[in-house]
Formats: sequence, C-alpha cells, structure tokens
Amino acid sequence: MIIVLLGPPGAGKGTQGELLAEKLGVPRLATGDVLRAAVREGTTLGLEAQEYMDRGDLVPDTVILGIIKQTLASPEMAHGVILDGVVRTERQAEGLQWVLKELFRELHAVLLFEADDDELVRRLSGRVTCEKCSTPFTGREPGSICDKCGGTLVRRSDDEPEAIQRRLAVYRDQTAPVIDWYKRNGARLCTVNAIGALDEVTRRALDCLGA
Repeated sequence: MIIVLLGPPGAGKGTQGELLAEKLGVPRLATGDVLRAAVREGTTLGLEAQEYMDRGDLVPDTVILGIIKQTLASPEMAHGVILDGVVRTERQAEGLQWVLKELFRELHAVLLFEADDDELVRRLSGRVTCEKCSTPFTGREPGSICDKCGGTLVRRSDDEPEAIQRRLAVYRDQTAPVIDWYKRNGARLCTVNAIGALDEVTRRALDCLGA
C-alpha cells in the first residue's frame, strides 16, 4: 500500500501521516524531515536543500526522487509506505510513477488534505518545530522542550509570515496542478477536510481508503 499525501503547508499532512502510518501499520516517509536532518548535519545535500527551504521554495526533483527510489527499495518499505511531502510538482508525480514502475510497485491512493488560507496561516504562524526530531507543535513558545525527544523547539524561518505567503503561492503555482495530473492519469484521488479534531480528520482519511 503506497499512499501519497497532498495539500498546502499547514494542512496537517505530517501529523495525519504519522497517525495513518500507525493505524495502517506502514512507515511514513517525509522527505522534508530527511532534508532538514541533512541541513543540520551540513552534508552537500543539506547545503543545497537549505537554500531552497530558507526561501520557502521547493527542493529540486532530482534530490526528492533520488531519496524516494533508494528508500522504497529497502526491506522496511516492502509492505507499503505513506509518502508525505514527496510529490509537489507534476514532474515529481511523473518521476514517482516511473520509480514505482522500475520497482514493480503501484500507487494505492492519493489523499488531498484541504483547509482555507486563514486557517493555514493561523496554524503555521503559531507553529514551532523541534530542532532535533522536527516534530511540529502549536501553542508552544520557541525555546520550550520537545515532548517527544527532549530537543529544543524553534520557529523555522519558513514559518515566518512573509515566508508563509511565499509557500502558499508556491503551492498554488506548482503543487495544485498535480491534482489535475493525478485525475488525468486515473489515480484514486480522495479529498479530506483537514479542519476539525485530529481523530475526526484521521477517520475521514481512513474512510477514503476504505480502512
């Protein structure tokens, strides 16, 4: 079972991806977390990715798809995976389709999480992220301690007001057309209302998957 998560920044894909992974018994692959880890480690990939992420831009397709192909080929992904933040452009969707064909895998479904802009801005502007494990939190102050790993919570540069607007603009210009691409290519696409209690949103997503 391979599931792609789509939706604007702030729609809760990361949180719902973790909950769905737990419910379905498959791992969650969030390339954003992988890239941020590379930034912290100062790798060549991390230095390249940091320039894009600091501006709120998308990381190049070659970086994203290279990570995905290598990871999907690992034994841990044999029974399926939830791909969070992997497909953000039509080219990435095409690239993922090609990667899956090479690995003799199939896409099970695409879940599109939706929320209005006011809600997205409210969520992102009030978010802090653990600098160690990248877990996001809302309603917490920078400098607080992460409940998950004990790391320090910081406000990411791309969660500042100007960066949020850039990120939403990038989503509309580059990612939203992916929805039409999946429709044209016959993918099982389901829209999930991302506003509401966490368990309610999770249930909506599971209903879409028939789980």
